[in-house]
Amino acid sequence: MEWSDVRIFLAVARGGSFGEAARSLGVSHPTIGRRIKVLEDEAQQALFRRTKDGLVLTDAGDNVLALAESMEDSALSMERRLAGNHQRLEGILRISSADWFAGYVLAPVLVELARRHPAVVPEVIASYRLLDLSRRDADVAFRIVPFSEPDIVQRRLMRIPYGLYASTETAQALQDDPASVGLILMNTAQSHFPDVAWVLDTFPRSRRVFTSTNRTVQAQMCLRGLGLAVLPRPLGDALAGLQRIDTPDQPPMRDVWVGYHHDLRHMDRLRAMLDIADMMLSDSPAQ
Repeated sequence: MEWSDVRIFLAVARGGSFGEAARSLGVSHPTIGRRIKVLEDEAQQALFRRTKDGLVLTDAGDNVLALAESMEDSALSMERRLAGNHQRLEGILRISSADWFAGYVLAPVLVELARRHPAVVPEVIASYRLLDLSRRDADVAFRIVPFSEPDIVQRRLMRIPYGLYASTETAQALQDDPASVGLILMNTAQSHFPDVAWVLDTFPRSRRVFTSTNRTVQAQMCLRGLGLAVLPRPLGDALAGLQRIDTPDQPPMRDVWVGYHHDLRHMDRLRAMLDIADMMLSDSPAQ
């Protein structure tokens, strides 16, 4: 059984359809179907069966799954070690972070990396999702929560101050009648964030008017006068038209953690980027 076929088998098992597997792997739908047929011919039995909810594993397919995942782990480990031993400062460096962090904090670091090492190509995956570093979804990630996955080298990079922001019109309404001003918040999945609790405690009579997982979207809604928003200061301070509101106590600061898989600790382009990040960002709150 070839690794390329195993990848396809796992993609179908996880995606539940040939179409979803084709999209995730960047290949054609007929290719997926053809390779699965080859696998089933080799096994002399069906590995998937069709249901109204999509493709599911047969008993035979379920027996193959653990072996396929073990083969995947070995292949990914080999890929990480080869990448980590790459001695030339060139190639793509996949970086995961929130969009506001990439655009307003990390951008100067990446510009300096490009200036020093023009053959290194940063590829920023701007998303609030926590990508799987062991599967090389990204080479390095910046998060506001520590990493819990095994084999991840991590450390606290910096602290980010947060502020309360409003448009000119919203700031005036806040002075006239605080209860009339709406709140722009994180959505339900991020409702446990400390800044959400802070703003709800600070403005108990205000209603929530908008929620989003994306801080940049929150900032734009705030800029357009929809309500108050707690934003990272590198983002809020950079947007003309937003003003920071003074309050008796400030929103909680957040730590930023950087992490990468242990197998990539010798990747030169990763080390180069982290050295620049340390020089420009480490242990100094962004202003």
